[in-house]
This record gives sequence, structure tokens and C-alpha cells, in this order.
Amino acid sequence: MKFARRIAVATATATLAVSASLATTPAIASAQPTADLPPGEVSTDSPATSYNRLSELLSTMGPSTDGTNDLDCVPSPEHPRPVVLVHGTGSGMTQTWPIVAPQLADLGYCVYALNYGGATAMFDPDTTIWGVTDIEQSAVEVRDFVDAVLEHTGSDKVDLVGHSQGGMLSRQYLKFEGGADPVDPARNKVENLVMLGATNHGTSFNGLQQLYGALAILGLTNGKDIVAQALFAGTNLGVAGQQQLIGSRVLAALNNGPETLPGITYTSIATRHDEIVTPPESSFLEPDPGAEVYNKWVQDLCPSSPADHSTMLMLPESLYLLKSALDPAYAGAHEVPCTVPDAPGTA
Repeated sequence: MKFARRIAVATATATLAVSASLATTPAIASAQPTADLPPGEVSTDSPATSYNRLSELLSTMGPSTDGTNDLDCVPSPEHPRPVVLVHGTGSGMTQTWPIVAPQLADLGYCVYALNYGGATAMFDPDTTIWGVTDIEQSAVEVRDFVDAVLEHTGSDKVDLVGHSQGGMLSRQYLKFEGGADPVDPARNKVENLVMLGATNHGTSFNGLQQLYGALAILGLTNGKDIVAQALFAGTNLGVAGQQQLIGSRVLAALNNGPETLPGITYTSIATRHDEIVTPPESSFLEPDPGAEVYNKWVQDLCPSSPADHSTMLMLPESLYLLKSALDPAYAGAHEVPCTVPDAPGTA
């Protein structure tokens, strides 16, 4: 398939291209208990309890992506940490990870993915749009999912992979929802955080920043005001879109003080052609004591790479960087693949 056609397919499922307006009420799915126990009693069978907890969470999230959420997967000595995939704004796990997840599973990882931040489409009550509600609440959802994965697998830590909002949301979880312990890094629940096109320092969304500036003058940028929420719902970005704009309250709190936490390795992969995270270098992080930080341009690996915000999730050069961040031995065992863009005028 020609690259231009791959671009068209990827653009159709771009993380922030939401096709329906959002209701202000989050979508809620009821999980039914699977353990038949008397009221007030808790099962002492740890594997069964963890299995039920994770499966109950997954039952609220719709279909899983191929290569993810195999509850029979046992972490191997080569890949002892489960990998948890965190999608971005307006795009759930099935839209975000159809290429990444099977490739990681084929390498022997136990791969898990969640849907978070769901809101019911205003004109289609049977449709849930993911990743559009309050980021602070979404971080709680990530916390609960990671805890369930750790409990189910018996692992001490996970590796997180986040695209777009999923990268900065993972940092929100690490800083405010117990994913990391700055006082005792040995208690961290995460070893590696790998981000692709993360909105770590916010984005102008190619013009929406001007709207945000007008709201700031009116004092409507605290992330809670109903007027600001309604305006951003009209952009199809939801509350989460507002909270990812440069200067938002959520981002100010997230980046106040250390940007990185001790005991965690951060890899931020960015593309110079990112049309969603603007400017694209805002994805990068400053290293703080005790943390390892690697900021990588896709084009430093492959200068002619046409990777953009969406196609980072499918092109071999960006996925090479992802796999190498999860396992440094991968880079030594594989040649660097580079996409050759279609020549002008080719179909």
C-alpha cells in the first residue's frame, strides 16, 4: 500500500478526530461481580480475586484490541513487566493500538490496554467516546487498572506506553495517584514510561490556544467552569482538550516542581511533523534527580520520516524507538527501519 493511502487511513482514526459531539455526563458501565460470596466476605483465593477484578474492569470498556488483555498471559523472564497501553483524546484502545499491541505481544510481552474517560455521544446514546472527560478523574481510572494488572499478574511493576494525552495522563497518575513514590522509589509501580506525541507541556491545537486565552481573560480556565467545558465540548475535544491547552490548571499543577520522578525511565518520542501537539518539542521533559529521561525525534533516527501525530502509531521507525525503549536489547538485535515517503504524484 502506498504511504499516501496509509496516511489517509491513519488520519481517519486520528486521536483527536472525534466524529460526534459529547454529552457532559460521563459514560458509566456497571460491572457485575463474578464471585459468589456471602455479603461482607472477601475471597482469600488471590489469583481468582485478581482475575475477577481485572476482568470486571475490562467488562466496562468494550472490545479489546488484538494482542491485549489475555488474562492467561504469564510474564516471562525476558519481559517480566506487563505493558499497559494508554490511548489519547477521543480514541479508544481499538483505534489506537491495532498495530502496536500485536507486535508487542509477538515479542513476548503481556500487553494490557484500557479505555478511560468515556462520555456518551450526544446524538447516539449507544456510542461512547473515550478520553474526553476530566483528566484528573481519568488518572484515577488508570490507577485502578494498573493496580488490577499488578494484582492479577503478580508483578511488582508495569511499563506504561501512552499516546498523546495518554503520555501526560500517565504522568498525572505517577505524580498524583500513587504510581510513583518519590520518598521510596523502590515502591514505584512503574519502571518505564514511553510516550509518543505526548501533550506534556500542552498544545496550542493549531489555533485553539487563542480561544483559551480569551477564556483566561474571563477567568474561565480553571478546568471546572461549566462555560469553558461547554465551549470545549463544542470543539469535539471535551474537557480533556481544554485541560491540555498550554497554561491550563491541570498542566500547571503537573509540571510544577519536578517533571520527572526518581526511579522511573522516561522516553518521549516526538515527530517534527506533529500537527496536533504544537509546538512538537513541548512533548519533551527535563530530567530531574533520580530519573532517566530520553527525548527522541523520529527524524533523528530517520531524517526523511513522514511520521505525524497519528502515523507514529504505525510506522516502523517510531515503533522501533518504542520497542527499544521497552527493551534496550531490541535495538542491538534489529536494524533501523526507515519509511521511504511516496514520490510526489504517485498514487
